[in-house]
Amino acid sequence: MSLLKIALFISDTLLFATPLLFTALGGMFTEKAGVTNIGLEGMMTIGAFAGAAVGYFTKSALLGFLAGGVAASLVALIHAVVSITFGADQVVSGIAINFIGPGVSLFICSLLFDGAKQTIPVAEGEGKMIKIFDNLTGVDFIDKVLGQYVTTYVALGLVILISIYLYKTKFGLRLIAVGEHPKAAETLNVNVYLYRYFAVIISGLLAGFGGATMSLATVSNFSQSLVSGHGFIALVAVIFGKWKPYGVLGACLFFGAAQELAILLPSLNINIPESILPMVPYISTLLVLIFFVGKSKGPSSAGVPYIKLED
Repeated sequence: MSLLKIALFISDTLLFATPLLFTALGGMFTEKAGVTNIGLEGMMTIGAFAGAAVGYFTKSALLGFLAGGVAASLVALIHAVVSITFGADQVVSGIAINFIGPGVSLFICSLLFDGAKQTIPVAEGEGKMIKIFDNLTGVDFIDKVLGQYVTTYVALGLVILISIYLYKTKFGLRLIAVGEHPKAAETLNVNVYLYRYFAVIISGLLAGFGGATMSLATVSNFSQSLVSGHGFIALVAVIFGKWKPYGVLGACLFFGAAQELAILLPSLNINIPESILPMVPYISTLLVLIFFVGKSKGPSSAGVPYIKLED
């Protein structure tokens, strides 16, 4: 394999890993606070539609990206109210959001785009994200690897920022305490509900960014099949990454590489049926679940509704 093909493989791996990374960081963040959010798929879908629609009408990728995050965070707020305030089953709430997200997105899409089930594609600089560093050094290999959409560098930066927040600040340590031992945290005057609300809303914001990245960078528009399981792959990345930012980054790079491999295999003259190729990312997800889930242990109180202690 030539150096240029290797560079292309690395570049596309980063491209496909970026939306997963945003979403998986969101899933990790909320689980750190003790709230399971399996509604990431629905939130990604809402974010993808809002990002593509706002990007198209405003001709601004930045506004589209932010709109995707805000729209998904509003959906996350519903999950927070249901699962934190009312103590409902967090899995059931997440499943409901996974149905609501695509339904609402397609309904509004048909209203805004004359009955179509997809938004109108946008061009780079007119609603689509732009690439940076693609002609930085003049060396093809380096420029191909570094020439990524802005969202990739934002996602990588968030890995560092979230890691610092969780492990180097008192607020991050309190959030972790809320996910591990909420009753003990409350006895130290930590507002468990407030931290959990914050974490769930941030998870929606990041999932929305992941969806908007898919519709504004990975491709150029929103369609019914765009997200198609990426939210669930992000959930697996959280487990595979052992609920740690850098572990999640590694897991997302693994799944991004699996997605790129599915595209690359036909050019390698390997005798594999074409019908199997689109399944490669999902097969890799199943393999990770089989071999790694049993060895991973999440926050102690994740998924368990918290009832505030009586005064």
